[in-house]
Amino acid sequence: MKEKPSDGVRLDKWLWAARFYKTRALAREMVDGGKVHYNGQRAKPSKIVELNATLTLRQGNDERTVLIKAITEQRRPATEAVLLYEETAESIEKREKTAQARKLNALTMPHPDRRPDKKERRNLIKFKYGENE
Repeated sequence: MKEKPSDGVRLDKWLWAARFYKTRALAREMVDGGKVHYNGQRAKPSKIVELNATLTLRQGNDERTVLIKAITEQRRPATEAVLLYEETAESIEKREKTAQARKLNALTMPHPDRRPDKKERRNLIKFKYGENE
């Protein structure tokens, strides 16, 4: 991995290279939208990243806090991209807790095995809105 602290790498480019987002445009959108915080503050996509800086990323329901361990502007395989950052222990624990809570919530609201057929749909509508429909 090539380290380039002298001329620096943009935040959106680093996020794309570290494989947090599939495209650089999407990474830029997330930074502009306030989903990415650099050292606890909102940042611009053009922010130059530094080693050991803290990033807080929101992706869907998950929020990650990572430390930048290496800087590169090239998108490499996922096995190498993982070496660019280190997720904090608190972040991992918090993500596991929220995943467990989502899993338990899904068990309390089970989904049917199939969609209702036409007759069942009519019966549901009658039950929901009354006999007038």
